[in-house]
Amino acid sequence: MRKTVLALALTAPVAVAGCMTPQQERQVGGALIGGSLGFITAKALDADSDWTVVSTLGGAAAGTLVARNTANNQCAYATGDGRYRRGPC
Repeated sequence: MRKTVLALALTAPVAVAGCMTPQQERQVGGALIGGSLGFITAKALDADSDWTVVSTLGGAAAGTLVARNTANNQCAYATGDGRYRRGPC
């Protein structure tokens, strides 16, 4: 079962690549990179399986958001009082 899920996860992006816009491709790439970094970090810190899943999903979500903001050329800047403002990167 694990090998089947892994094979599907690796081949699915290739199968749908022709159906995606460049922005969606960046978001998928960001999700893959973010999820990979979250997974590697959890394994490096010897986290249990629950935290590994959480960090992988969190990394994927963060990677997607970074890719989306990069496509719009918008960045968030801290104002120092707990708020953020958006502006060009």
